[in-house]
Amino acid sequence: MKPARHLHVSVLTLLLFFSACGVLAQTAQKPYEPQVGQEGKDVIWVPTPQGLVDKMLDMAKVTSSDYIIDLGSGDGRTVITAAKRGARATGIEYNPDMVELSKANATKAGVSAKAAFMKADIFESDFSEATVITMYLLPQLNVKLRPKILDLKPGTRIVSHAFTMEEWMADQTDSFDNRTAYLWIVPAKVEGVWQMPQGELNLKQIFQMIAGSLRTGGNTVNVQNGKLRGDQISFTAGGAEYSGTIRGNNMEGTVKGGSGGSWNATRAVRPAAAPAK
Repeated sequence: MKPARHLHVSVLTLLLFFSACGVLAQTAQKPYEPQVGQEGKDVIWVPTPQGLVDKMLDMAKVTSSDYIIDLGSGDGRTVITAAKRGARATGIEYNPDMVELSKANATKAGVSAKAAFMKADIFESDFSEATVITMYLLPQLNVKLRPKILDLKPGTRIVSHAFTMEEWMADQTDSFDNRTAYLWIVPAKVEGVWQMPQGELNLKQIFQMIAGSLRTGGNTVNVQNGKLRGDQISFTAGGAEYSGTIRGNNMEGTVKGGSGGSWNATRAVRPAAAPAK
């Protein structure tokens, strides 16, 4: 009787062993499933609805010549959607499980050649090569990123789901299904004195808004309705409408009204102040 009992125990042990192996195998095969509201490094994860993703990319006028970087890319849907439009796109995400899920989603969508994902901290990442930045972050995170964004190449488009840049007003807003998206165009930096053949242009800048004065001969007039859109500048002065393009320390364009014609200006280089004695 003892050998039979021993055999019974051995069979039971084997059954338990194989059952445990089956459970482990099922657990190992189960894909990662993110939960809405789960904690992240800086924010909880709430996905942007696909309709709004499409709207944001439309606002940024994304084409196949663009390079999109999505800050906090989650499950990768914005990057994948941009890649489906032919653009090259990269998602920066701190959660490594999300990164792997995004890569798998990109493969399923057939866009892995154009969609890349990296595990990184957005505040320590270089996104200077992007032509479009997308994000769904809290306002305080947007503001923390703002200095870095303002140093990007003029004309870079920034699109945010739901949250603003505080006092940096958006160039455009739009909505989808009661959700709002904001678009900013990184403005060129023009504050300072510019020398013109006929005088001097003195500009003050607050983000994309500009003001100042234009001095020609002995006459000085105020710069009004000044606006920057990337490297494009427009303003009125003395009843004439100026528009032009900024290229580093030079800008040029056309004038409507007044004497009309063209105009150009070069950024004045002021001599360094003498050291205090």
